[in-house]
Amino acid sequence: MTPFHKADVWVSSRLPIAIQRDGQESAFSPITCTLIHGTTEAVLVDTPISIAQAEELIHWIEETAPSISLKYIYITHGHGDHYQLRPKTIDHVWLRFFPGNQIYQPQQTAEAWQSDVFTVEGHECRIIEVGHSDTHDTTVLYVPDLRLVVAGDVVYGDVHQFFGEANTTAKRAEWLRALDTTESLDPHIVIARHKRPGGVDGVFNVQTTREYIMSFEGAVKETSGPMELYTKMQSLFLWRINPHAILAGAMAAFGQDAYEFGQKSSWI
Repeated sequence: MTPFHKADVWVSSRLPIAIQRDGQESAFSPITCTLIHGTTEAVLVDTPISIAQAEELIHWIEETAPSISLKYIYITHGHGDHYQLRPKTIDHVWLRFFPGNQIYQPQQTAEAWQSDVFTVEGHECRIIEVGHSDTHDTTVLYVPDLRLVVAGDVVYGDVHQFFGEANTTAKRAEWLRALDTTESLDPHIVIARHKRPGGVDGVFNVQTTREYIMSFEGAVKETSGPMELYTKMQSLFLWRINPHAILAGAMAAFGQDAYEFGQKSSWI
């Protein structure tokens, strides 16, 4: 068994969103794709949204790990910015966000892996089911030999978090338990799917994600509507990227559709 060479992280630019949010132009949060590789084989964890991003990622892989065989692509969960696993959301959400043939069609269904482990050059990559985080049925990928966790959307890195589907206290409590599970693996490196470009992939991001969830939970109880909640969270975390991501959670927390974005006056 050869030693793992390294893990590398590609971070996208922010992809412009075609519809306005809060009456303003917006862009999607930056996304990461993680390449874990040895001397001959690799696994890519999560994929980009658009064709242009995919082409950029391919070029990056060819430069980063030339002559490496991509053995697996692993998807941490079913959100469309990782892989289009849910056809009903393509028309309702993703083609509205990114029209004009930006998203590859037709989508190919991913295969369900029938185990909780796979190997790359003899090294284990362990699939850890963590339940609900920012959506249901999420996982993290743990690589023991690197003390590394690719955390998907369980962990965020200086980016405002999505609560559009973690829209109840119970679901947000599940997310906190998912963070506990991630932390219990005792990793040295934790890679967030949404992170600030240049940000360190440190274990501290587990705690900052936890603090953000707890702050949101408190803010829901202290506010009377989506606009007030949105403003409060923005003021608490001024340094985080993409404040428009708060809108989905603010709307969902008060029983509105997280995927409908309009003028402020429609949801005060």
